[in-house]
Amino acid sequence: MKTKLVNTSFKMEDNMSGTRYYLTLILVLLLTTSMMAQLRTRGVALGLAGGPTVGDLDFGRDEKFGIQASAFIRHSLFGPVEGQLTGNFLGKLTSDDNPYTTDINSGDYRLLVRLFWTEFFSPYIYGGGGAVYYEVTTPPAVIDNTLEPDGFVPFGTGGAGFQIKITDIVSLDLSGGYNLTTTDALNQNASESNDDAWFSGMGGLTFTLSSNQDPDGDGLMNKEEKKLGTDKENRDTDGDGLSDGEEVTQHNTDPLDTDTDGDGLSDGEEVGTYKTNPDNSDSDGDGLTDMDEALKHNTDPLKKDTDGDRVSDKDEIEVSKTDPNKSDSDSDGLDDGSELTEHKTDAMKADTDNDGLSDGKEVKVNKTNPLEADTDGGSVNDGAEVARGTNPLNADDDVVLEVTNVGAKIVLDGIVFASGKSDITSASEAILERAYQTLVAYPDMEVEIHGYTDSQGGARSNQRLSQRRADSVRAWLLRKGVVGSRVKAVGFGEDNPIADNRTAEGRAQNRRIEFVRTK
Repeated sequence: MKTKLVNTSFKMEDNMSGTRYYLTLILVLLLTTSMMAQLRTRGVALGLAGGPTVGDLDFGRDEKFGIQASAFIRHSLFGPVEGQLTGNFLGKLTSDDNPYTTDINSGDYRLLVRLFWTEFFSPYIYGGGGAVYYEVTTPPAVIDNTLEPDGFVPFGTGGAGFQIKITDIVSLDLSGGYNLTTTDALNQNASESNDDAWFSGMGGLTFTLSSNQDPDGDGLMNKEEKKLGTDKENRDTDGDGLSDGEEVTQHNTDPLDTDTDGDGLSDGEEVGTYKTNPDNSDSDGDGLTDMDEALKHNTDPLKKDTDGDRVSDKDEIEVSKTDPNKSDSDSDGLDDGSELTEHKTDAMKADTDNDGLSDGKEVKVNKTNPLEADTDGGSVNDGAEVARGTNPLNADDDVVLEVTNVGAKIVLDGIVFASGKSDITSASEAILERAYQTLVAYPDMEVEIHGYTDSQGGARSNQRLSQRRADSVRAWLLRKGVVGSRVKAVGFGEDNPIADNRTAEGRAQNRRIEFVRTK
């Protein structure tokens, strides 16, 4: 048996005619593919088939059928287009009128285009090319000795067919086509100038590999998708960003509903962006939907209390009107939870009692009552006491001497001395306490204690007495804790009277102690 390329005698114009045929066929396939690109075909399949062959050679169409067996591998390419590698074996072309018999075996690669696809039926067209090995086993009565009785020649093929589903794996595949060679030698006769060809019909079974049971790759088999009502050709039927398989097997969401829990966020957003539960509209159970938290209030839909102030996001938004994203809404140093539940202060007002001190400072620093402007009830509010240095928890220091300017003098009415004595009596304690609190309230203040007498007695003895009395007042203040450098004692005797020494009343006024600011 010879196995060489045939030195054919077909005319150049016949060759050109065949070339135009193939170009036209390819163009039709490409146009069809473009129009049908919206239809998708996936999977890999194996097929076995068999069927009749009928020659279309020099004597016209043969009146006698031959047979042919076929096997193929079919695979998806893009859209509705598949590729198919086909092998045809044991084919025979034969005729009775002009008896001849030619054995043919061929292989080709073809493009198969699905016209549409339903659950059970899919028609297609195909076209391609390959090579055929022929052998004239019974030559006709008249042969052309210039033509080889066997050899390999190229051929093109085109046709149509359809598949009918039997099971998810097996389908019936029927097709018919026309196969045109580039030679006139298939029956070793060249009585006509046309290239030899043959018709073929095939019927058989196509076996889809298991991977095709999930054509959209979403993790659900076709049977499962059919039961659920999802689209087996679309991995995300509801378009929510999650594959149908993820929804069913991982998240327990509805693959046919973009927003399973109805909270306004798609299932895909909940899983991918916000990490919330797509099957629960309020993932953190705070009474606000996940969408309201994520998009309206900007709170964390996974935390009941976004700012950690011990007040739930919902209570802050709907009840206290505080900021759920700020633990201390009024920036007073107390978190909203402490103000609302512990101190009963206004969480939206930094100074609830308007005393000049923030609620946080009153609670944490001064230990005063943030609900009372004057905690000690001594007539001066807490802010004023803190500002001047007195104790807002002690009412006794609320009233001080109003010595504002350097050089200002205040007579300390109420300081009583025994006649001719410099000892301080208990009756003087109240006014001396005010003098002391004044020095406490104004820590930078320095003073002089001026002592005076009336005009009775000698001037020198009066001067010494006035000095001792001033010294007694200074010593009292120092015993209370006043630094000695801040207080100076000066006796002026009977000088600078402020009343008439000729009367008892005037003399009493002149026996005095004055508080004079020097700094």
